Amino acid sequence: MDKLKRVLNGKEEEDDQQGIVTQIYDGSTLSWSTRLKGFIACFVIGCLLSVLSTFALIFPTAANLKLFAVLYTLGNITAMASTMFLMGPVKQLKNMFKEKRLIATGLVFLFLALTLCAALWWNIAILAIIFCICQFLALIWYSLSYIPYARDAVTKCFQGCLNC
Repeated sequence: MDKLKRVLNGKEEEDDQQGIVTQIYDGSTLSWSTRLKGFIACFVIGCLLSVLSTFALIFPTAANLKLFAVLYTLGNITAMASTMFLMGPVKQLKNMFKEKRLIATGLVFLFLALTLCAALWWNIAILAIIFCICQFLALIWYSLSYIPYARDAVTKCFQGCLNC
């Protein structure tokens, strides 16, 4: 019935010009409470995967080190993806690749990939652990980019410690 009214009023063309992307976006927006629940669920799952991965290090075998690297990396990816619920995927991706975060984002993805390569294809356990540590440090540096002046404060703190 609404479509008939639009045709009679000559507004059908405007809806066609709106485009399918806009129509999908309008039909798929989440409420704030749903976004918050999605963020919390994703973040908790990511943290649990990262914590559970450390149990694989209790008995260090080649299979357990692979399990550690994979679970730790999946946990970090899931925790990082959780913020997409808060901002939306497009805005989050735009923020990730802004000039001030470009290097940090690149390093995070580089170390995520290198961790998985070292664990699954190269089978070099110590290298996988080193890349996990680098992954952790890169994620911290990436996260600090969202807090105003946090990177400057950390840099000055380390410079002060090194000068003593």
